[in-house]
Amino acid sequence: MTTSICVGSSFYGSWGTSMVGEDYTMLAKSVPSQVRMGRGKPVRLQPMMKNVNEGKGIFAPLVVITRNIVGKKRFNQIRGKAIALHSQVITEFCKSIGADAKQRQGLIRLAKKNGEWLGFLA
Repeated sequence: MTTSICVGSSFYGSWGTSMVGEDYTMLAKSVPSQVRMGRGKPVRLQPMMKNVNEGKGIFAPLVVITRNIVGKKRFNQIRGKAIALHSQVITEFCKSIGADAKQRQGLIRLAKKNGEWLGFLA
C-alpha cells in the first residue's frame, strides 16, 4: 500500500508531498551510494557538475581550442586564477560603492551565469 502525505500549502509541487512506506524503501535500495570496482574497496561516485551551455556561446570554441592546446590541468589552474581575480575585482567594487555581502554574492552569481552564457565555462 502506498501512502502519501500532503502538507497544506498553496504550492502543488514536489515540496508539498512526501513518500512514506514501501515506495521509499524500494527507491532507497535501488539507488547505489557506492560502487565496487572488482574486489577492492567500494568507490564513491563523484557528482558531475556540468555546464548546461557547454559548447554554446560566442567564446566556447576559443575556450575549447585553448583547453586542448594548453592541457586540461593547466587550463583549469589558469581558469581558477582568472575567476578568483574577477571575484576580487567584484569585491573591491562592492566595497567602493558600499554594497553589502548579499549584493556582492549576487553579482558574483550573475558573473558566473554570464560566463556560462558567453561560453567562458565551456
